Amino acid sequence: MALDKVLAIAGKPGLYKLVTQTRGGFIAESLIDNRRMSVGIQQNVSILSEIAIYTLTEEVPLKDVLSKIKDKEKGAQTSISHKDSKDKLEEYFFEVLPDYDEDRVYPSDIKKVVQWYNMLQKNDMLDFDTAKTEASDEEE
Repeated sequence: MALDKVLAIAGKPGLYKLVTQTRGGFIAESLIDNRRMSVGIQQNVSILSEIAIYTLTEEVPLKDVLSKIKDKEKGAQTSISHKDSKDKLEEYFFEVLPDYDEDRVYPSDIKKVVQWYNMLQKNDMLDFDTAKTEASDEEE
């Protein structure tokens, strides 16, 4: 599944999959417990495909950062938890993205990326290349 169908909803734990749009918002399904919920247009929602991580030279799309973590971990869960210490998280993220901007990427951001990676990995949603080819096949 492509990241343009995966959402982070402010104030709600975990990630959500976009199911369908409604007149007043959309229906989202939790990746944690598969429960569906109605999300209004007034709620703060972030689409993962639109999120980027600041580096010293540019902004790196979240998809690329997740791919680097996947390469580092050889497709498995991360070797650290999002609950680990700030120093441990920063050290891990530095191994994944050595030129990330430490002034603009906060430990809370790193926690989210690690947690999101583990959630996407658990739900087998990290194959962005196959998701891209599936989407282009559907368009034809």
